Amino acid sequence: MTRVAIVDYGMGNLDSVARAVEECGGVPVVTGRAADIGSANRIILPGVGAFPDGMRNLKERSLDKILHEQVAEKGIPLLGICLGMQLLATRGWEGGETEGLGWIGGEVRRLQPGEGNTRIPHVGWNEVFAIRESPLFRGIPEGKDFYFVHSYHFLCDDDRDVLARTPYCGGFVSAIGRGSVFGVQFHPEKSQRAGFQVLRNFLGV
Repeated sequence: MTRVAIVDYGMGNLDSVARAVEECGGVPVVTGRAADIGSANRIILPGVGAFPDGMRNLKERSLDKILHEQVAEKGIPLLGICLGMQLLATRGWEGGETEGLGWIGGEVRRLQPGEGNTRIPHVGWNEVFAIRESPLFRGIPEGKDFYFVHSYHFLCDDDRDVLARTPYCGGFVSAIGRGSVFGVQFHPEKSQRAGFQVLRNFLGV
């Protein structure tokens, strides 16, 4: 069984992620303890809220250090969800410049409304289109709908890190990946069958 550390840093609905992981065959451990994260086979960094709050909470709990050891140094697969994906960036600009974890080069900026009926925050179901092949989207039809709740988006420095895009506000990056580090802007735990398939795929990478 795959032991999955779901990082508790005071941001996000952890219980729904844990239930989804269990449903997908993993053994979830909701934790803010370095020892638990250090013994996990997979790590999920969830999150709902503001970028500076997320980074501050990670640093105050010294979780950025154990995450760096496990993910950046040892290559333990990690999946960032929503804010958790955004924290993978070099920096974020919510309420001013804040340094991110820096595992995937880029910055997080506020969505800009496009033409038509586009509202910020972006809340609800929207299509996700794969840009390049990734194990994260194996077995998922092109243009499948996933559930989003966000006002900011990830701008990658390198297009090769972009896994998928969503046609809203002129189009934004909805999934990223580099090596064993992945991120999705949508909430797989709230995205029914397709979202659970993403989680199963992550457990299998």
